[in-house]
Amino acid sequence: MKATPLIPVEEALTKLLDGAAPLASEKIALDHAIRRVLAADVKALRSQPPFDVSAMDGYAARAGDLASGAALKLAGESAAGHPYANELKSGEAIRIFTGAVVPEGADVVVEQELAKRDGNSVTLKAHPAGKNIRPAGHDFREGELLLQKGHRITPRSLGLVAAADHAALVCAKRPKIALLATGDELAMPGAGGAPDRVVVSNPYTVRALAESEGASIIESDVLKDRVEVIVDAVEHARANGADVVVTMGGASVGDHDLIRPALEKLGAKIGFHRIAFRPGKPTLSAKIGGTHILGLPGNPVSAFVCAFVFLGPLLRKLQGHSGPITKPLPAILGVDLWANDERTDYLRAASTWDDQGRRVVTPFLKKEQDSSLTATLAKADCILVRAANAPAAKVGDLAQVIPLD
Repeated sequence: MKATPLIPVEEALTKLLDGAAPLASEKIALDHAIRRVLAADVKALRSQPPFDVSAMDGYAARAGDLASGAALKLAGESAAGHPYANELKSGEAIRIFTGAVVPEGADVVVEQELAKRDGNSVTLKAHPAGKNIRPAGHDFREGELLLQKGHRITPRSLGLVAAADHAALVCAKRPKIALLATGDELAMPGAGGAPDRVVVSNPYTVRALAESEGASIIESDVLKDRVEVIVDAVEHARANGADVVVTMGGASVGDHDLIRPALEKLGAKIGFHRIAFRPGKPTLSAKIGGTHILGLPGNPVSAFVCAFVFLGPLLRKLQGHSGPITKPLPAILGVDLWANDERTDYLRAASTWDDQGRRVVTPFLKKEQDSSLTATLAKADCILVRAANAPAAKVGDLAQVIPLD
């Protein structure tokens, strides 16, 4: 197979995302809405709080009655769920509890520790009007825009929409993903076998990443290195409704790299194949009808890094997620670095912070950057991004990192 020219990472990502559009939407109950992406704006269905409520346990009164220091008649009480039913008159106060409705006529709540009660009367310390009262709509008002389309639901925003009286939300459908690892040498974890077998790990790593991005894994399989087997698996995944088929292994241009020949047999339109990127030069993108195909390298570090750089943004685009594509953050180099070649380098690295609060990044040794070393990847907390043809760098130089967690 003839090798195609290398293209920059940014160009590959642009091509991948330009060919993706948000999926259809569906209504999701709040119990299942965490990490789902909104397909419609969310407005408040009620004001919160709907009435003026007390922020303290104490006594509600009229601020104008407190300046004289005179004792006030206790007319009743207001508790959460059990409001005082009458209008508060001048010269009166009521016992009130946190979260309870402030009655009409009252405009101040005095803390109970600043009150002197004597039987059926109470003397209160003077406070300005509005003190210790949460006014109606203090949090949000009915009809107010709370969350915009494209927002991914977090535990915090889930509480917000629940408080706004929403029982369900209109969300983008979860992208359906099929994971297909290829290789005659692959064995499942725990299966044992001959020493020449390689225990497969990529489906677990990529599955976890895809699910963290909101995807639904509809199938995961390990395939033999046969064009017809790969063709059948891709066709089965498409028939099963896969929005994205992720292959792992067989994406390069050797005699046993069969992903591209299989896709071409299916009539796939190749978006790109081979990127000026390390680790992950042979990464491939294609489409068959509306199904996206992402061909990842077989080496486990390459598979993860390429999934992190390409699959994550693709899944966000398919859900209409408004969050930006992950951009590198500034850091300070903790070691000297060698000059780079024509490929953008994604080095596995670990971070500390100096006494100025700056991230100090130390990539693992050059020999530890091999794309097969899962132990190095597991120890890394970030990726150090080095531009193509970057010159050698010194300790303390500015660097660019992408946090992994």
